[in-house]
Amino acid sequence: MAKLYFRYGAMGCGKTMQLLQIAFNYEERGHKVCIIKPATDTKNGEKLLTRIGPERKTDFCFDKKTDLYKELLKNYSDVHCVLIDEAQFLTPEQADELMQVTIRLNIPVMAYGLRLNFRQKDSGFEGATRLLQIAHNIEEIKTICECGHKATLNCRFLDGRLVTDGPDILIDDGKTKIEYRALCPACYEKYLKGAK
Repeated sequence: MAKLYFRYGAMGCGKTMQLLQIAFNYEERGHKVCIIKPATDTKNGEKLLTRIGPERKTDFCFDKKTDLYKELLKNYSDVHCVLIDEAQFLTPEQADELMQVTIRLNIPVMAYGLRLNFRQKDSGFEGATRLLQIAHNIEEIKTICECGHKATLNCRFLDGRLVTDGPDILIDDGKTKIEYRALCPACYEKYLKGAK
């Protein structure tokens, strides 16, 4: 039976790189994959781009109204694996639709994304929460903080200052420097004290 996988990690841990490696492995063995991402991820258009260079065009981008089960059934039912980048932006219903892809179409689905948003205190991303509830397999992809310890938190900085409030998606206006960093809890606390 096919499974739904959720592979999560803090920013910069190599989620997209792992996704591209999985796609390469399937295709090297003559298998077809479908790579998708949410349309809300506008930073590279329809491409997946890694920090260390490799990139690839997606098969399609979806929005919150896309029925992923119907789309995959209609146009991609012949693939051997579905790979999703930025899976935290799925709706809970779309996460359930991906489960149906594994059950009804017997196609494995590997979703890569963030577990938490930068605010740290609310319920985080709906898509990630639902994937944590239903995925057959959940794996953490680890990365390190600037201090060298394990990073678990995604942090937003505006003009070099840590911020803990605001929308999940922040469009660069060209005036404010927007930066995201993966931090350990201890470094987060240090920055938080400096921000107050």
